[in-house]
Amino acid sequence: MSPDELGSATAIAERFLDNIETVVHGKREQIKLVVAALMCGGHALLEDVPGTAKTVLARAIAGSISGSHATRIQCTPDLQPTDVTGLSIFNQKERDFEFRPGPVFANVVLVDEINRAMPKTQSALLEAMAEQQVTVDGETRRLDDPFLVMATQNPIEYEGTFPLPEAQLDRFFVKTTLGYPNAEDEARIVEEQMGGHPLGHLEPVVGLDDIHELRRAVGGVFVHEAVARWTVDLVRATRELDVVAIGSSVRGTLALNRAARAWAVLHQRRYVTPEDVEQLFVAVLVHRILFRPSFLAEIRDRGWDAAGLEIRARCLERAPKPGFDIDLDVPAAATA
Repeated sequence: MSPDELGSATAIAERFLDNIETVVHGKREQIKLVVAALMCGGHALLEDVPGTAKTVLARAIAGSISGSHATRIQCTPDLQPTDVTGLSIFNQKERDFEFRPGPVFANVVLVDEINRAMPKTQSALLEAMAEQQVTVDGETRRLDDPFLVMATQNPIEYEGTFPLPEAQLDRFFVKTTLGYPNAEDEARIVEEQMGGHPLGHLEPVVGLDDIHELRRAVGGVFVHEAVARWTVDLVRATRELDVVAIGSSVRGTLALNRAARAWAVLHQRRYVTPEDVEQLFVAVLVHRILFRPSFLAEIRDRGWDAAGLEIRARCLERAPKPGFDIDLDVPAAATA
């Protein structure tokens, strides 16, 4: 990737992030994670208490992309798989069945409170998220490109919910929380919404072609052999911890590698550093790990973020960060 290509990609990313941040204040790092997922063709799971702008973030991303089509799926226990994928209906006039596409046929799909849907409905998203296609009545149909599923769930209200199975969690590229804004940002939010919600004034600032350019930029980022090998060792370390029942899959290794390259673009670099991988470990890997009940009981009071940092620390003990000089070991073409 040339300096000009990097400059163009980072300009698109900055414009995109700045526009989203006019609606979601003080959460730039979390927004970057979701944008990184979009750049890598992945999906994002936002888990947080009500009122922390999870839905607003999804709508802001969709509203910032011109030419994109956004839909929303409000999950309830009676939601059926065909309510997500669509179904074939008999057309009496044509005397034939015709397919009516469901809300999954969009560029940005907001799946609100995904853990309120029945497992069979959650499973309807598996093929869409993994292969960007759905199969209905024996016929496979491609989904829109780019395609981003943003799912939300409330971690404190369990009545009437169905926990996501490991196979479903593994399809999410990143999992993050937004958290409450600080006092300054909260006061700004209150002031801005005196005259209506800022989403009503949001204008698109990037196009679908810009999103494809960001994806091409990710593919052009240099990953040093030592960093690539360490990424593998780090993920494999999650499978060796005594507090873990099932460690991260190979899909997690691939996701961490791609996420680090996207992170480099978002920070105006053409190469990945070990710090990129370390910083993304929790968001990309921890939700893919199945912990033993004893560990879950131990961390209940400390919270999920603290647990993620502890798991990262334990994995770093087993797979220490490689020590090398970026300026000496990364090709000059990647640092120029």
